[in-house]
Amino acid sequence: MNPDARPDARLDARFDPQHETTSTEAVMEAVDLAQNYEVSRGLFSKSATVKAVAGISFRLAPRSTLAVVGESGSGKSTLARMLTLIERPGEGSLRLDDVDVAEADARTLRRYRGEVQMVFQNPFGSLNPRQTIGKAIEEPLLVNTSLSAPERRERALDMMKRVGLRPEHHGRYPHMFSGGQRQRIAIARALVLRPKILVLDEPVSALDVSVRAQVLNLLVELQEQLGVAYVFVSHDLGVVRHMADEVLVMYLGRAVEHGPREAIFDTPLHPYTRALLSATPVADPEAKKERIVLEGELPSPFNPPRGCPFNPRCPLVVERCRVEMPPLASKGAQRVACWVTGGDAA
Repeated sequence: MNPDARPDARLDARFDPQHETTSTEAVMEAVDLAQNYEVSRGLFSKSATVKAVAGISFRLAPRSTLAVVGESGSGKSTLARMLTLIERPGEGSLRLDDVDVAEADARTLRRYRGEVQMVFQNPFGSLNPRQTIGKAIEEPLLVNTSLSAPERRERALDMMKRVGLRPEHHGRYPHMFSGGQRQRIAIARALVLRPKILVLDEPVSALDVSVRAQVLNLLVELQEQLGVAYVFVSHDLGVVRHMADEVLVMYLGRAVEHGPREAIFDTPLHPYTRALLSATPVADPEAKKERIVLEGELPSPFNPPRGCPFNPRCPLVVERCRVEMPPLASKGAQRVACWVTGGDAA
């Protein structure tokens, strides 16, 4: 039988205990991803264009974690929806297994949606209160495979065990669990298809502080066991430092700095990155740290400033920043979009 004839042939291969992702090639590659929205501004006004994401590029290696950080309104969640194919990118290329899914037909798109799964911020809101957690975890298998009911149950129970849930939890409802347990359920549901990439949109921000470390450590263990790559969307840089291999800093839909975790945290180049890190609490009471206070609010996406989008709030602004957009240019291990502290272009 031709393996491509069975809808779950590729899924069965991923469930093989001997199956591991050993390739050093990128499991996902984004090139100049962009998303614009036309927004009505009233009956007698012209609609406005919001550039939610503008020109984001990265390569995601197997078993690695890319953290996407930035304040509210920076475009992180829009980027997450594009990466999970909830919505198609408006511009640019998004490649999975060397296939540009941004331009793929519906059949190909459905095939690759199983490769990228998402864990949402609110674990209770992402679960159907009328559905047992066993059915919730089995549902992706029901939709995407031709497995029998006993096989789906077996795989659901296996994934429940991996995330720290007991077999007797299978027939219970979401309201019977704590917030941390519900997020474990959501993680199990996202991983039951054994995707190559898991997009985590603020996965611990709704949890108690005492539970966050447990969930984060679980994610690290699952990555080691399953070989999955993470795109970790967060505003908590303390969490990012624990999880990330690379960090992508976004501001008003654009990437302003991108590089390895150590470089970003030890020698941040962009003034916005420096301000974010200065606001991160440090456990050492004797550590001396400069607090950078940004003036003003995030500019309106309806009317972004000319030149560098950060220039109205930047403490290092020069005249060129107000008239010309800086490109993301290399400087050492990082890439930074800044005329003052930037790389080759500056």
